Formats: sequence, C-alpha cells, structure tokens
Amino acid sequence: MGFTLPTRVHDRKEAIATIQRALDCGVTLLDTSDAYGPHLNERLVGGAIRDRRDQIVLASKFGVIVNPKHGIRVDGRPGRVRRACEASLRRLKVDWIDLYYLHRVDPDVPIEETVGAMAALVAAGKVRWLGLSEAAPATIRRAHSTHPLTALQTEYSLWTRDPEDELLSLVRELGIGFAAYSPLGRGFLAGRFAAPEDLDPRDYRRTHPRFQDQNFDRNLALLAELETVADRLQVTPAQLALAWVLAQGEDIVALPGPTSRHHLDDDLMAADITLSPLVIDHLARVFRRSNVAGERYPEDGRRLVNL
Repeated sequence: MGFTLPTRVHDRKEAIATIQRALDCGVTLLDTSDAYGPHLNERLVGGAIRDRRDQIVLASKFGVIVNPKHGIRVDGRPGRVRRACEASLRRLKVDWIDLYYLHRVDPDVPIEETVGAMAALVAAGKVRWLGLSEAAPATIRRAHSTHPLTALQTEYSLWTRDPEDELLSLVRELGIGFAAYSPLGRGFLAGRFAAPEDLDPRDYRRTHPRFQDQNFDRNLALLAELETVADRLQVTPAQLALAWVLAQGEDIVALPGPTSRHHLDDDLMAADITLSPLVIDHLARVFRRSNVAGERYPEDGRRLVNL
C-alpha cells in the first residue's frame, strides 16, 4: 500500500508524524504533487523524509497549475517539464524523484512531446520512472510508445469503478502498474460524514456532486451496507473499502490519504485482510455504477480528465 498526504494539510506537525509513522510501519511509497498546496505538500514531505530518503519510493506529479485568481489549468508543454521537475526537487530537497507523473494530460500538447521531455529527465538522472494520471487508453498507448510507463494513477474505489472498463486490462497488457487514488471515496467510504453539513464550509468536497443534497442521501444507503458487512467481518468500513481495492489485483497499489496517525494505523490494517470471493462480489454489486449517485467531479474537475 502506498501513502499520499491530503491536498490540504491543516496540522503540519501531525502530518509529519504521520509520514514518519508510515515509514516506521514499512510503507515504502510516498505520493505527492506540486499542485498540492500548491507546493506546500512537497515541502512538507521533503522535511519529513530528510534523513530517510533511501527507505522510500518517492512519487510526485506536475502539470496542474493552481492559480487563486484564474483557477486550475493544465500545462504539459515540453519547456515546462524540466522547470517543474527542478522546482519539485528543490522543494523535496532530493536529488531525484523515483516516479514522476504527468498529473493531467494537456489537450493542447501532443502526449509524445510531453513524455519525450519527461524521458529527458530520466536520461539526466533527475527521474527514475514515468507515469500518467487520469489518462485515456489511447493516450496511454501513445505515451508508452514514446517512453515506457511504469505507472498509471487514476481514481478507483468501490464507488468509482471506471478503470474496470478498459484501463485495468490495458495497463496489464502493457505491464504498467496501477495506483488507485481516493480509494476511500474522499473519506465517504470511511463513514466519516453523516450529512453534507459535517464538511467544513471551505471543504472542496462540498463542490463534488456525490456529497451534495439528494446524492449524498442516496449514497448513504450504499455506505450503510458497507458498514453492515464491515461489522460482520469485525473490521472498519475504511479497512473493508481498502481491502476491496487491494483484492482487485496484486498490481494495484492503493493510495489512501490519512490525515492523522490514527487514520493511518486504521488504513494499514487493510493490507492484512483477505476477503472471500462472495464478499468481493457482493460489494461490487452493491456499488455498481447505476447505484452511485452523482458524478465523481464537478464540471471544472471533469474537464481536466483525459477521455
């Protein structure tokens, strides 16, 4: 199992302690991005791993530009690739990044040009392996032909099953690993919210359709069944949801984003849970896409996903 910090960190001291606890517990993959914060997350990770660089596979991402005045855009131009990487290296305080992702595909730049520039980072020793995030099958094939990809990072959980259409079979065909982000449905599948009002007024999840109004109520019915099964198995809903993702293949890495050591400890126990085929199939039927209410992203997020 890998580990990614939440996009926004409210308690820096606890976040650093959580990272170090993860390393103490044997977690070897840490995932971040220059867009988280923006930039703050990489600086935090850099400080936390300062004396433990050799213990981890460090992943970061570039290509999403967050501007408070102008919103979010994507920039995959070759000229930006090296500048973004150099800036991440400085913030992380490392000499190389193990796994470097294009965070979102730039529709205005041929993927061959972006990945070609990323490949130059490999040749220069700045990066070891390359990956894409939220990329379409055709894009993945073109990118992989330009330079072999090591990983694809895409949202995957009980309530986001899109990768099962084509992506999982494609990455397996090409020998590319799969990193599932938001495996807990942005916290919903952990049972942390009973109503939309439980979210802080500034919480970005309030803009997500699945957390709004009638969609939230309909999805609570699915959560109730997850909690019922978890109670029967004597595990937490979060552990059950994570175990389900991990059960989909040994080539799948789940990337939960625990906000504390307590949540981390809960998440890590999922790696030791073996689910029966009956439980796996039952949950898959409960959370089939026709039962999940709402899109996984609001409009501004959907337009950034490569289709």
